[in-house]
Amino acid sequence: MFKYNMRGENIEVTEAIRSYATKRLSKLEKYFTDVPDVTAHVNFKVYSDKKAKVEVTIPFSFLVLRAEETSPDLYASIDLVVDKLERQVRKYKTRINRKARDRNVDVTLPVFEEVHEEHEQDGIEIVRKKRFNLKPMDTEEAVMQMNMLGHSFFVYEDSETGGINIVYQRKDNKYGLIETDNF
Repeated sequence: MFKYNMRGENIEVTEAIRSYATKRLSKLEKYFTDVPDVTAHVNFKVYSDKKAKVEVTIPFSFLVLRAEETSPDLYASIDLVVDKLERQVRKYKTRINRKARDRNVDVTLPVFEEVHEEHEQDGIEIVRKKRFNLKPMDTEEAVMQMNMLGHSFFVYEDSETGGINIVYQRKDNKYGLIETDNF
């Protein structure tokens, strides 16, 4: 069973909101044979134009699920986020199963540990820092993980060369690859 960490910005997270979000998010548990011990981080925001935004991040040891939605109704935003996360899980499971079946390989994906610190160095202000546990994967898996996270780039260890590579999404919606040389 998932644990939930819910917080609100410009809104009090009432028991009704908490109960509804928990009920809807627990729907994702059916996709896992052994529901892992993870904490779903849920943020509710209400803006001055009365729009409600819901952000959900669920970090597994093999995947990070993340989605956000904004709508005029908070409960509708919760529903939209859950639907988006459910599509991500189905897409992930389909790709992993197909890849494992085709290549007979064990597919592992990295976990991200976010560190919220502020550093100032030579006039450059670093407002966010992330640490990556790089696990070997091929380019296709890296692109899949990047898309699942909704990011425009992704850093990974190439499973064939052992080098650190970066995939990124170009403005034409194609992908680029930066390969590093190990000296």
